[in-house]
Amino acid sequence: MQTRLRSEKLFDWFNMLVMLLICFATLYPVWYVLINSLNEGTDAMRGGIYWFPRAFSLENYTTVFKNDGLMTAFSVTVAKTVVGTLIHVFFTAMVAYAISQKELVGRKLYLIVGTITMFFSGGLIPQYLLFRDLQLLDTFWVYILPAMFSFFDLIIFMTFFREIPYGLEEAAKIDGANDFSIFVRVIIPVSMPVVATISLFHGVYQWNDYFAGVIYVNNPDLQPIQTFLYRIVALSGSNQIVSTVTGVTKTVTSQSVKLATMVVATLPIVFVYPFLQKYFVKGFMIGSMKE
Repeated sequence: MQTRLRSEKLFDWFNMLVMLLICFATLYPVWYVLINSLNEGTDAMRGGIYWFPRAFSLENYTTVFKNDGLMTAFSVTVAKTVVGTLIHVFFTAMVAYAISQKELVGRKLYLIVGTITMFFSGGLIPQYLLFRDLQLLDTFWVYILPAMFSFFDLIIFMTFFREIPYGLEEAAKIDGANDFSIFVRVIIPVSMPVVATISLFHGVYQWNDYFAGVIYVNNPDLQPIQTFLYRIVALSGSNQIVSTVTGVTKTVTSQSVKLATMVVATLPIVFVYPFLQKYFVKGFMIGSMKE
């Protein structure tokens, strides 16, 4: 018995050590970027900064926030994240609610077609030509309309809706509510866990998406912050970034500006996540595990 307890305790300590190493490998790169962004740029070029800033300075962040281009990109990112998430959640939930109704004509066909789209797509060139013909290029709506619907998110919504007692819908119909009223006034309020889950999924996608800004948008006033960061990273090998993006003092380098911009682009979505985490776990487990 004692040997077994000793083995279990040894196994627990081993698990703890492995998890600490995984946490360190995950978090240290973030910490490294943060401390170097808080260090004076020219001093950071010497290297050797591993745990704390050697020459603390906020000049990198001052430089970043003085740049009108970054603040414009930040506002575009906030707008597309909020608007895109609201439209995506509402539209996907509405379609999922309709498909979850067994009496829907052609329901199996819709599910088959939707499943195929999860694995196959038309490709980038046909998509670009389609957006061009729809006059979405160089518009804000190129971030919103193509991302209105996701079949993967529909599956999570639909599985959750199947767990809602039918008596709720029946009672609403007796009171004279139509299908849309039932969806808005009954289904959505009792589905907050899965709504929060999908909102987090899509919100993170919208915030981190840089590809649409690179491919479909040429107007710098419509490019999101991740595209702005992408262009800084692309130019970081030369001093051009210091003059074109910042135009600053001798203590700021292209590398320090890049690191500060990475922090500014990452922290907002990191701060939002803890507030949605409990809904995220509950909604994802219910929406994906139960049948």
